[in-house]
Amino acid sequence: MHFVFSPPAQAAAGLLNLPWEQPLEEWEDDRLTEIPQRGISRHVVRFIAESGEVFALKEIPERLARREYSVLRRIGRMGIPAVDVLGVVVERPDDLDAMLVTRFLDYSSSFRALFANPRGAHLTDRLMDAQVELLVRLHLAGVFWGDCSLSNTLFRFDAGALSAFLVDAETAEIHPQLSVGQREHDLDIAYEKVAAELMDLQAGELLAEDIDPIDAAGDLVNRYRRLWAELTDEEVLQRKEQRYRIGERIRRLNELGFDVDEVELIDDPSGGSRLKLTTRVAEPGHHRRVLFARTGLDVQENQARRLLADIASFRGWLEQAGQRRVPEAVAASRWLAEIYEPVVRAIPAHLRTRLDQAEIFHEILEHRWFLSEAAGVDVGTTAAARDYFDRVLPEVPEDLVTPVSAMTDPEGPIGSEGFDDPEATAPDFDEF
Repeated sequence: MHFVFSPPAQAAAGLLNLPWEQPLEEWEDDRLTEIPQRGISRHVVRFIAESGEVFALKEIPERLARREYSVLRRIGRMGIPAVDVLGVVVERPDDLDAMLVTRFLDYSSSFRALFANPRGAHLTDRLMDAQVELLVRLHLAGVFWGDCSLSNTLFRFDAGALSAFLVDAETAEIHPQLSVGQREHDLDIAYEKVAAELMDLQAGELLAEDIDPIDAAGDLVNRYRRLWAELTDEEVLQRKEQRYRIGERIRRLNELGFDVDEVELIDDPSGGSRLKLTTRVAEPGHHRRVLFARTGLDVQENQARRLLADIASFRGWLEQAGQRRVPEAVAASRWLAEIYEPVVRAIPAHLRTRLDQAEIFHEILEHRWFLSEAAGVDVGTTAAARDYFDRVLPEVPEDLVTPVSAMTDPEGPIGSEGFDDPEATAPDFDEF
């Protein structure tokens, strides 16, 4: 057998003693684990919990395995949301197919799990927006997916929105640039597959009665066209408005999570200029980078935007209370120690795997706002967190997301039992 693992490959060490010489469907190993509500696959796919991580193993022909390994690595370097590929195992005995090894995406949901356990309003809209953004990012990077479907995507909650991650790249092709025909072909595939998947949900009575699968799939195509136009269309600018209109367009693109490589102005017969922007996929989000630099927290982009806003609000409160300027770095450090970490420590141990920590914190901020509106006064973070842990978080289904910690540590995380622990002192973060 031949093992090919991408660096850093330390995680692969614990996988080397698996029964690679046997067909995957016949494996018997204590490390095998089940992923609830996972999508449907054409191939045998099984999951292994090893060294605090969960890995997905897919048995496919060697040519496809090598190709998908290469494509996923390149897509990852482009900054496109996708599963992290660890390696490929080829030349297995008895002419067995090769094995592709990827890291399972922690705290992710399949589209089936989302529809079986809907949270928040307009789930179909949020799902379609996430899927469209992923497809547009691929196309801007010159990637033809060839199998765009909800089944080949995993979704993460991101401050109420959803982020989409590519899971299956068997049919993907990477080109310097996609033609209109290639993009349209990908859209046709997406339309057919998404319509079929939604009809399947409808047959299982998991789709809201007011959602028509054909209309929803058509809406996905329309959403794609609108976003593509916003990112790539040229517009005519009059000379006196060029400066602010260019800045406005770039800001809109940045807010959508895309960067601009080139700004080109071409003389137009009308006397103005045609603005042509070369848009590219942004590196991992701007807000994620800023939050990580200030706090060390690595979260999703919308979550980071929400947490940065809370830090800014906390900084304003500090400056008002102390009647002096507070540097951003100091405010971020104090917010982390006095606001965020006490809330995270207070999450009841048996509920910590329902959502990731940043999403729970975001929902507590939202819950505080609703409670304060109802009370006509700010209820404070402690009261909001208590109420959220008592009434909201327990209602999040256990199988909505799949945290690796839930599968690799059956005893659960070690730490405070939250506000209910009689030996614990409730953190004092009510003032802000």
